[in-house]
Parts: sequence; structure tokens; C-alpha cells
Amino acid sequence: MKVLVLGGTAFLGRHLVDAVIARGHTATVFNRGRHVATRRDVEALHGDRSADLAALRGGRWDAAIDTSGYVPSQVRASAALLADGVAHYTFVSSLSVYASSNEGPIDESGMLEQVPADKLAALEAIVPEGRVTALNYGAMYGGLKALCERAATDAMPGRTLVVRPGLIVGPYDYTDRFTYWPSRIAGGGEVLAPGDPRTSRRFIDARDLSAWIVASIEEGRTGIYNASGPDYDLTMERVLDECRKVCGSAARFTWVDDDFLVAQGADPWTGVPLWAPRAISPAAFRATYQRALDAGLRYRPLADTIRDTLAWDQTRPPDRERNGGLTSAQERHLLSAWHAGRAAEPT
Repeated sequence: MKVLVLGGTAFLGRHLVDAVIARGHTATVFNRGRHVATRRDVEALHGDRSADLAALRGGRWDAAIDTSGYVPSQVRASAALLADGVAHYTFVSSLSVYASSNEGPIDESGMLEQVPADKLAALEAIVPEGRVTALNYGAMYGGLKALCERAATDAMPGRTLVVRPGLIVGPYDYTDRFTYWPSRIAGGGEVLAPGDPRTSRRFIDARDLSAWIVASIEEGRTGIYNASGPDYDLTMERVLDECRKVCGSAARFTWVDDDFLVAQGADPWTGVPLWAPRAISPAAFRATYQRALDAGLRYRPLADTIRDTLAWDQTRPPDRERNGGLTSAQERHLLSAWHAGRAAEPT
């Protein structure tokens, strides 16, 4: 097949291109050209989803994978332009599309977030500096992704695969939302471990997600699929213990409870990766993945993800500023305050 990847040089897009090539297909990437292409065997087209799609006009591909659509006008424009030149369109969405009003486990029929009509124009007009992320759109991110899904399926009815992942992790994860932990634990010493160690955590290795998406395209799969990681005994404690084991680290974990972190103003999920207080139960945490499992989604061992993520992270400059996680000073402050509070408690 000839496969077009909208994006293709950063994190998930990079792994999708690798999966396309590994399965014997040819890949074309379309992006702004701000990042150096990672492979010489990939055709690169440059443009801007918001203003310049000329490089796509008249092209012919068997499939397109959209990893970089954040607002519906962008997705509508690209999908409409490609409708006559692409047989199959995959839109990579997010579990954040599910409304917080959903109760219990949530399958693909769950209620979706909404974007107020009077806010949509302003959100569409946002021009992020640098790399575009969910943070650019705040609380409206999920609702925008839901509108993007509709834009894609409206442009290519019966030919669209919508994939809703949760947290995506692995090598080249520039968000540091998972990368922080193998790196920090490899450094040893006293490590702040957040919240209840028994809390379930779910995420998916970008390579597993990419392999499944490409296999789904080969099979002509359409429809909506939740796609995140396994929920079998994947607790926060297991994640950190596995990091310590893989890294061969002598790190010592100090478990700090939710109430303390909230009182200290800790930033859930990004500032303290993989942590959210008990009072917050995002719908994304309750999504079910049986449909994707039945369709062949499989997961590599957690140890492999940790090992490969750490190996990649160690190739980056040691003095870089992370996009997520506690700084050394922040961690020391929180641990000091925690120990001081415990010492002051009556015996």
C-alpha cells in the first residue's frame, strides 16, 4: 500500500511510519517541515494544515493516517481534499472525547464532550507556537477531538477508522509524562511516589498502537475503537517497581498521599506524571478496550517499554528542560514538607 501520514516525524507519527515500512508498504509524510525526517526511504511533503494543503492536491494513496488534527476545520479540510484520492482514512482521536457525566465502564458508545458553539471560532483561531499539544486547548481538547472525528467520518463515510487512545508512551515521547519515571528512578535516591500505590494505571506503547493501526488499515477496518493499555494488575506500584527492576536502581520510594499533593498545589498528570487525585476520575480512566482486543490489539511487556524509553531518553542532552515531571528542587521541597508533616503528627 501507499500510506500518507499527516504528521510523521515526532512521536506517534514516527512509529506509524516505521510500522508502515516494516509491513512492506511505502510511506509519505505531510507536515510543516520543522523536524528533520527520520528516514530516507520516506517521501516528505510540506505544508500547513491551517493554511496550505497544496502539496496534497491530486495525490493518490491507499490510506491516510491523521495523527495531528486538533480542530475540526483542519480535519474537515484535509479529509475533504483527500476524499477522492484516498481509499481509507484513520483519525487518531483520544479517550478525552468522553464526557465526565458517563458512569461506570465506558465503551465506544459513551456520551461525548461538547464544545459550546460560541467558543468554537475562538478555539479554531488558536495558533500555537511550536509543537501543537492538547495543552493548547485546555478543557475543550476532548470536545474538539469529538468534532474532528465527525468531520473525518462526514468527509469519508464508510471509509473511516477512528482510534481513541489514552496515554501513549515509549521512545520519542517528548511529553515526558511516562519518560520521567524510568529516568528519575534510574537516578536513584529517595523518589517521591504519588498517591495510592494500588491505583490502576493504563497506557499503551506507541509501537503496539502503531502496529495495530497499520494492520487494521490492511484489513479495511472502520468504525470506532478505544485503544489503550491493559488493566491487568497495572498499578502505580507495579509501574514504579518495574522501573526500578529494569533500571537496576537502588531508588527508595516514599509514597505521598493525594491530600498532601493537592494541598501543596501539585499539578496532576503533567507536573506529577501518571498521578491524579482520587477526587478526579476522568472518563478516560474508565474506558473499555475489548473491541480493540477482539480486533487484534496486543501489548508488549511493560519491561520492554521501560527499557527502550530509558535508552532513548539517555540519548537526549542531560541539561534539557523536561516537558513533564518534577524538577529536582520541586521533588526535594515536597519530600521535605512531607517528612516534616509526618514528624509533627502526634504519636
